[in-house]
Amino acid sequence: MDRRAFIGTVASALLAAPLAAEARSTRVPRIAFNEAGSRSINLHFLEAFRQGLRELGYVEGQSIAIEDHWADGHIERFAGILAEVIQAKVDVIVQASTPGAIAAKKATTTVPVVFWGVIDPVGLRLVASLAHPGGNLTGLALDTEEGLPGKWVELSHETMPKVVRLGALWNRDSRPLEPRVAELGTSAARLGLTLHRSAVRTVDDLDGAIATLAKAHVGALIVLTDPMTLRNRERIVQLAARARLPAIYGFGEFVRAGGLMAYGPSVPDLARRAATYVDKILKGAKPGDLPVEQPTKFELVINLKTAKALGLTITPSLLQRADQVIE
Repeated sequence: MDRRAFIGTVASALLAAPLAAEARSTRVPRIAFNEAGSRSINLHFLEAFRQGLRELGYVEGQSIAIEDHWADGHIERFAGILAEVIQAKVDVIVQASTPGAIAAKKATTTVPVVFWGVIDPVGLRLVASLAHPGGNLTGLALDTEEGLPGKWVELSHETMPKVVRLGALWNRDSRPLEPRVAELGTSAARLGLTLHRSAVRTVDDLDGAIATLAKAHVGALIVLTDPMTLRNRERIVQLAARARLPAIYGFGEFVRAGGLMAYGPSVPDLARRAATYVDKILKGAKPGDLPVEQPTKFELVINLKTAKALGLTITPSLLQRADQVIE
């Protein structure tokens, strides 16, 4: 190579390096937002996540891109969704629900995963510990406050003090709910109440399960939440109303769909806070070094219209403690 050719080659390389660096710096990070339910009824979770990103200064379409995927309550779809987003080389996966996080754990050991709304991530071996997750998963747990099932029993007893038989509806296939069901029984016994359990597996089981509880003459119902029951919340609320069963739920979404009362973590708040993990990971943090957070915002939601339809009077003291009252 002669001197002029050598100088030209070096000059081209020097010019190309800044251009390549600029191209890398202007690349918009891509986030896969995978949700367990359907877009039509759970879109507010995605909007809460978007709000969290906006609060951190991100502008969708300019400084970040979000690709949303919905399992429509069929958790077996997560394997295909995850394979698709991993092949597309997204920068971070934001994964809702316990089954979704389990699927993500199986799907990848390299792509950062931020989970939210997950029950017992340590017990399920999704992370090594809450303080030091290790691996490529971290996020927000759902049930880290002990005694939540006891709170549902207490609310039921406070609202309906004459009721001595409680019903519990839950998804038999949701293994992380088993300790909660056991705690419901313990809490009910402590107050001298009897708990009748009715487990389901699919939406087709709901009618029979609630009919069975009604035949057992339960005076109130406690519904434990998982992707299947959350997706079918409108159906559950309708069946409880038809059976004239006052029901206590773990998520406010049920009450906003017409249920009587709910107490538990604010699910939209968990989705919003997932954005802080995405921000830290995009800035270089490793998921395994980011501690799993516990719920910080709990909400009591009461539907007075439903209470009136059931012939119930909600005490002023309970209304004063409510974060949201639907009239």
